[in-house]
Formats: sequence, C-alpha cells, structure tokens
Amino acid sequence: MALRLCLACSECDRTQALRDGSAGVEGVSLTCLGLPVEEVFHRMARFAEFDAAEMSLSSYVVSLDQGRPFVAVPAFPSRMFRHSGIYVSARSGIREPADLAGRTVGVAEYQLTANVWIRGILAEHYGVPVASVTYRAGGLHEPGRVEKLPLSLPGDIRIEPIPEGRTLAEMLVTGEIDALYTPRTPAPFAQGRPEVRRLFPDAAGEEARYFASTGVFPIMHTVVLRRALYEEHPWLARAFFKAFEQARRRALDGIDETATLKYMVPWLHDEVARTRSLLGRDYWPYGVEPNRRVLETFLRYSSEQGLAGRLLSPDDLFARETLEEFIT
Repeated sequence: MALRLCLACSECDRTQALRDGSAGVEGVSLTCLGLPVEEVFHRMARFAEFDAAEMSLSSYVVSLDQGRPFVAVPAFPSRMFRHSGIYVSARSGIREPADLAGRTVGVAEYQLTANVWIRGILAEHYGVPVASVTYRAGGLHEPGRVEKLPLSLPGDIRIEPIPEGRTLAEMLVTGEIDALYTPRTPAPFAQGRPEVRRLFPDAAGEEARYFASTGVFPIMHTVVLRRALYEEHPWLARAFFKAFEQARRRALDGIDETATLKYMVPWLHDEVARTRSLLGRDYWPYGVEPNRRVLETFLRYSSEQGLAGRLLSPDDLFARETLEEFIT
C-alpha cells in the first residue's frame, strides 16, 4: 500500500509536474500543496507540519545544529543571482558597494539564504566585510517578522529589530535605513518610487560577470523530509529526488516552446537562448556533483557569517542514498 504523504512547495514551473501529478513519487500517494515560500518555510521550520517540503538552504543548514529534524535531497527548486537584491535609499548617497561600510542595512531575517549570498558576495568580491554594517531586522511589507530559528551570532555582528509597527520598505523610503538586502522586491521599487534604487543599476550585467568569473549560480532552496519519516523509510529520499528531477526536466525541456508560449514573455525564446549562451544548456542541475562548487561556496559563507556551527561539506547535507547513482 502506498504511503500517504504531504509535500509543500512553491508554485513554479519546476514543481508543476509534482502539483498536477504527472511526476509521481514512487510508492507514495502524494498530496502536494502549492504555497508561498515564506509560509512553507515558517510552517516547516517551526512546526514540521509537512512530510516533505521545499526549504531555505540556509534554514536547513542552521537546523543541522539544532536537533537535525530534517534530511535533505539534492533538488534545488529555487536559484537566483542576488546582486539585484541589494537596494539603497536615494537619501543615503550610496553609489558603490564600498559605500555600504558603516551604514545601516535592513534584512527580513539575518539567516535568509539570499542574505547569506549577498553578504558573502559583497565581502569576497567587493571588499565589504560582513560586520562592517549594522543590521536592522523586521518585516519587509508587514510589521512583526522575526527569525524562524534561534541564532547565536558572533559578537561583531550588530543586529537589532526595527521599531514595532514599522516595515523595512517604508524605512528605506524615509532613509531610516540606508540599504536593504532582500530576496523579495520591495514594493516602493516595484512602484517606481524615486526614493529607492538598486545598488547595481545594471544588476543583470553584474550577475553575468559574476558567473563568468566564478561559475556559481546561487542555490536558494532545497527539499527536505522529516528525519523520523526518512529513518523509517529510507527509500523515500531517492523516490523524492527522482520525482523532483523528473519535474525539473519537464520544465526545462518545454521552456522554449513557441507554438504556444508557456509564459507571458513575448521574447522568451531569445531570453532562453541568451541564458544558455551564458550559463550552458543544462543550467539548473540537481544532484551534488554538478553543484559542488556552488554548495561549497554557500557553506563557507554560512560558516564565516556565524550561522553554521562548523564548516560543512556538501556531502554532509544530503541523504546518503542520493549521493550515488546506480550503473546498469
């Protein structure tokens, strides 16, 4: 009899086949919930509500020092370059990365994966040390957000909550914070408000140069199972990995269909061709080996920023059943 399990994940092309059932999990009768990622992460990290879930890579790494409640499989539904996630107040006078030093920077949570990448990239490639800014934490568009997991940070990291009832977006507009690191576009920028701009005016160009230099396409999310469930049924790790890989392949193979566009982007075929020319044809791989450099970079950043208790290797993160392939 098939196990009846629940998976929570974001609604995107890489999970569509899981959500519509065309990519099944072997041995599982699956209920798949498509939810906003913030909701998925909060409910899984705080309450382990789901049998399996998409999860912030950073939250998962932090959880390994806090009881190891989850085990991951090397599927990565979310990746994104993050130079475009650095916003500055027009009142700040910030023109280049070096100007961030000594300033006040907003973050929804210190441990967010996007923020780990942003701080690491700024430190390694632009000479902005992680501890050279003061961090203010809170909700981007709604007041009251707090860290999903308890953190014990080094003493040189200065972080305080923003005032009760305030949001980071409005404080960026008023200049009460000088800059903002965020995975989600702040509403004032999306609305074209002149008080907010990106640090890098040509963020896409900067990100392309970063990839050309490093070969790193940052991973944001992985997929986790409740550890107790995995320990009872270790075959689930490979079964979920195979299902996510099948869903990824379906999305990638169909992305440049032109008979009927899958997305409301008129020149999607040109963008897909440009992306492949910059990143390679199979630019969104799953599995450990194709992503070893990316994962090693992230784990180094997590350790340097006081989040991971020790420097981990990529093999430390994932169910052992997913680290090898059988050969016929």
